[in-house]
Amino acid sequence: MVEKTVLETIRHNCDISDARDNGIYSICALVLKLRNLYKWENSLEPWQEPESADLLAWIDRKEKFWQAMAEEPFAPLVLNGTEVEPFDQERINQGLGNAGLMYGAGYGRSLKSIFFLAEILKQELVEGCPVFLLGRESARELSSPFAMLRDGVIIIRRDPLRFFFWDQIQEHRAASRVAVRHALDHYGVLRDGVLDQERLRDRLDIIVDGEIPMFVHHEIGEMRQQTLDSATLRRVVAAFPDSAVEFVTRAVKDVLADTHPSGLVSSMVREQKEGSLGFYIGFLAGLRRVLFPEIGEAFDRFLEQRDWRLIEQARQECRSRMRDLAGKIRDLTERLDHEGAEHVLQQMHREVLVPLDLPIPALQGESAGPD
Repeated sequence: MVEKTVLETIRHNCDISDARDNGIYSICALVLKLRNLYKWENSLEPWQEPESADLLAWIDRKEKFWQAMAEEPFAPLVLNGTEVEPFDQERINQGLGNAGLMYGAGYGRSLKSIFFLAEILKQELVEGCPVFLLGRESARELSSPFAMLRDGVIIIRRDPLRFFFWDQIQEHRAASRVAVRHALDHYGVLRDGVLDQERLRDRLDIIVDGEIPMFVHHEIGEMRQQTLDSATLRRVVAAFPDSAVEFVTRAVKDVLADTHPSGLVSSMVREQKEGSLGFYIGFLAGLRRVLFPEIGEAFDRFLEQRDWRLIEQARQECRSRMRDLAGKIRDLTERLDHEGAEHVLQQMHREVLVPLDLPIPALQGESAGPD
C-alpha cells in the first residue's frame, strides 16, 4: 500500500504533464485520450461509453484545471521523510519497498513527461530481457504508453493496452479491414463474418494476453537494433520537435525494431501466429505503414498460400531499406555539431523526406497515433 501523500503527488505531476503538453495531440487524438482518461478515472471498462453531457462537462473542468496549473514545476515525492525528484525512478521504486507496485517516469513523444504507478502482475525473462507486466493503475497521465523500454527493462502496461485494442478494433480503417478481421476470426469473435460485440467483450482479455508477446518483441527489437540509436532520436527531437523529421525518425526506428531478427515480425514468423500477423498489419498506420509496404503485399499473398516465407522475405527487404534510410538520418544529425539546425533541416527535407514522397494523411495519422 503506497502512502496517500505519495500517490497524490504522482497524480498531481500527471496533471501538470497534461496541462503542459496536451497540445502535442491533434483534436481527434486528444478527444480519444480524454475519453479514455475519463473512463479510467471513473473505473469504466473500455466498452462502457459515458454520457456525452457528463464527458463534455468533465473535459471542460479538466481544461480549466490545466490552465490553472500549467506553469507549476513537477513536485518531488517524499519517501521516508526524504524528498526525491520525480524522474528518479530507481530511488522511488526502492522507497516503495515490497508494495508490489512499480513507479515509472520518463519522456514520450515530443518529450511529454510520463508518470504512472501500477501493480506488478508478473516479472519474467524473455530472450534474456527482463519484462514487467503491470496491471491495475492508480496514477497515469494522458498519453499512457502501454509498452516501454527503460534502462534495459521492458514494461508492458496491461490496463492501457486493453483500451488500445478495444479502440483499434472498433475504429479500424477500410484499408486494414481484411487483416483485422483475419485476427478477430482467429480469436473467434466474428459471427457470420461480422464482429460480435458481446463476444469481443467476453474475449478482450484473452486477445490482450495473447498479443502481449507482440509488444514485448517490439521492445526487444528496439533494444537490440543499433542502426538508429536513442541518442540520435533525442537529438532529432531536441532540434526539430513535433516536426515531420521527428515523426519520420521515430517511424524508421520503430520499423527497424519490428524487422530486427529479434523483433516482433521475426517472432510471429517463428511461432506462426496468424492472429498477431493480422493485428500487426491491421494496426500499422501513418508513417510506419508507408515505410513498410512490403508487409501488406506479402499478407495478400499469404492469405492465398499460407507461406510464412513470404512474410520473412518482406521483413528482410524492408529492413534493408530502413537501414539505408537510418544511415542518412544519423549522418545528417551528426552535422548538427558544426552546422546550423535550419541548414540541417533543409538537408533532411531534401535527402530524407522528399525521396519518401510522403502523403499528408500519413503525417497527420502519425501525429494522431498512439504513443
